[in-house]
Amino acid sequence: MTALEELLKKILRNPHDFIYYSSGLTLRAYQAEPAQAIIDSVLGKQGGNFVIIFPRQSGKNEIQAQIQAYLLTVFSKREAEMVSISPTWKPQSFNAMARLERVLAANLITRDLWSKQRDYVYRVGGARCYFLSGSPTTNIVGATANTLLSIDEAQDIRIDKFDKEIAPMAASTNATRVFWGTAWTSNTLLAREEKTAAAQQQKDGIRRVWRLTCDQVAAEIPPYGDFVADQVAKLGRNHPLVKTQYYSEDIDAEGGLFPPSRLIQIRGVHPPQLVPASGQIYVMALDVAGEDEESKDTLTFATGARDATALTLARVNLDGLRDPGLLLPAYEIVYRQQWVGVKHTMLYAQILNLARVWNVKYLVCDATGVGAGLTSFLAKPLGEKVIPFVFNASTKSKLGWAFLALVDTGRLADYATPQGDPSTLAQLSTAFFQQLEYCQYEIIPGPEKRLAWAVPDGTRDPASGDRIHDDLLLSAALLSCLDDKPWAFSQPSAIIQAPDPLDDMKGF
Repeated sequence: MTALEELLKKILRNPHDFIYYSSGLTLRAYQAEPAQAIIDSVLGKQGGNFVIIFPRQSGKNEIQAQIQAYLLTVFSKREAEMVSISPTWKPQSFNAMARLERVLAANLITRDLWSKQRDYVYRVGGARCYFLSGSPTTNIVGATANTLLSIDEAQDIRIDKFDKEIAPMAASTNATRVFWGTAWTSNTLLAREEKTAAAQQQKDGIRRVWRLTCDQVAAEIPPYGDFVADQVAKLGRNHPLVKTQYYSEDIDAEGGLFPPSRLIQIRGVHPPQLVPASGQIYVMALDVAGEDEESKDTLTFATGARDATALTLARVNLDGLRDPGLLLPAYEIVYRQQWVGVKHTMLYAQILNLARVWNVKYLVCDATGVGAGLTSFLAKPLGEKVIPFVFNASTKSKLGWAFLALVDTGRLADYATPQGDPSTLAQLSTAFFQQLEYCQYEIIPGPEKRLAWAVPDGTRDPASGDRIHDDLLLSAALLSCLDDKPWAFSQPSAIIQAPDPLDDMKGF
């Protein structure tokens, strides 16, 4: 036996030696333990489930590629099949294949031995690793994983898809199954398999579940801790994405979006304003409802069945720009207005007048459906100050996540009014908090992390029986669209008094 063959035989006995001597990589302690357990299970034909829940960007996918490269080499003298499933073909399966290809090409042992077939099969001798998409629309029945079945981002794989098409791949040999992912909701495939693996772990004494937090990763990689601290500053510790992606804490799949802890965050102490103050920066956000051709109203407080057009006006606080971990402004709501059934020609005049009186820096305007025309006409005199927003399932989901970040970082505050205040502004603030309280959410299964949120249709005030809408809530949420604007400290602009808005009504 040559010296090279002797070295190869030696390092193949230990996956960590194989990885180190062939690629120069040393696995971190939190990576090495689950990698060794998975490999021992495969080599010992122990079967069973393993669940690896790591924080985002902590090296979970690197372990997968290294395990795949090692097993391809160990089983290269025989027929062995591994299958790696990702929620989507592009980009997730593509990324997984590129990662394995990089590992195989850089590995001193495999770099001249591996080959790629049919665009999704990697081979070393008789051992093959197949990459498939677990998307609901794919048909992957018939693939076999007689050595290892690996499911990446298992929290985004539908349970029915796994049970019907993926699980049977490992049935003939009871191959080891590994579920990788980050925490999400308690009703995902990943959460279900964690319970199964934990029960098996208790039965046979073999550790099968690893759920790490960002603190454990940061103990070995200090810069990672700095990165997470930055995310917490921008999103808030209680933001669902921070809790799941970095602290590995499951969240409910549905429920009330604004529990008391969030409502407290939003309650400010500053008074409302009826006129702008010198030297302040103001912004507006408008949620547009349909118009009533028969209506003669100019201003109505919405307590009935009709949706309202709701306007939120906020003062911008730039103190957060001094925080290097945040670099974002805060928004202090100082005024609201609401219209029901008002013709858009009349709305246009009033909103334009308000925008000019308050000299708003930006106006985020709902440009969905009937709102498109109003937005377009407001953009003519106000120019780039107008920021159109079109609601659909995807954009509303992104708006919801952004609004939660605004709330969870304490960057949104509503004005305070005295108890018993009968004013319209006090009533609108009460209605706003009622809409927050009744807002429900559902997290839609899938890799998009889509958030559906609204006050459910038909919700009524238990005391008055009036319909509860979410127009004031949506109007305030649109303020979160302003976070990516180029905020900077500058000299305050002068307040410009409004000219006659009818001058700009031509063509409406």
